[in-house]
Amino acid sequence: MIATVKVNNRNHTIDLSKPIDISIPMKGEASDVNAWYIEHPRIEPHTEGDFIGAVSKGAAVNFNDIWFNPHSHVTHTECVGHITEEFHSVNKNLNQYFFYAEVVTIAPEKFNDDFIISKKQLQYAFGNKKRDAIIIRTLPNLRDKFSKQYSKTNPPYVTEEAARFLVDKGIEHLLIDLPSIDKERDGGELLAHRAFWDFDGKMRKQATITEFIFVPNSIEDGTYFLNLQVAPFENDASPSRPVLYRNIEQ
Repeated sequence: MIATVKVNNRNHTIDLSKPIDISIPMKGEASDVNAWYIEHPRIEPHTEGDFIGAVSKGAAVNFNDIWFNPHSHVTHTECVGHITEEFHSVNKNLNQYFFYAEVVTIAPEKFNDDFIISKKQLQYAFGNKKRDAIIIRTLPNLRDKFSKQYSKTNPPYVTEEAARFLVDKGIEHLLIDLPSIDKERDGGELLAHRAFWDFDGKMRKQATITEFIFVPNSIEDGTYFLNLQVAPFENDASPSRPVLYRNIEQ
């Protein structure tokens, strides 16, 4: 199906029959991707008395309970409510869903005992483009990102300076294949989060951060259209399914 979308006051043609899903699914198993020191998610039949919510156990329907944390277990999109005392819901703050986006690939560089994504790297990869969203694929880009156990591994992160660079470039939606844009243990500073949402200035309530994506190696760097949808949870973060489309006019 061919469709015309209007982004930044320009019409673009995309093929809706060729979506590129960059989310990581949650199976409710120990092999699911995980971070932040909590147990794995669970998807299991609801039980109550003699009732077991599974057709295989004699029930008329499958009736599962799901336990998970969006920040730990699944591709998720978060808003500034992740770091504010005042409640903000990503379901309320995200009210547009199609964006002009750029996919970039970066190999995090060594900095002391860490690996970081720096301003210099983003300047080189992104240049002077005007985009609503940036999708960062980190190297190495292996299938273990679907099942990696990130707790206590000090994953790569985005520097405060790099986050400010994205704000200066007008990026409102940052997507990355890591558990966080900040260092795993930083004493609660959350410098990149605070910079990206301009926490100490004119707070960017419309801006979002999406973590735990996976961009296949077959997808080339370049310009795409991003459809970013979240489950309608009134929470600072919600499971999400970011989907890319190519501009077929290119």
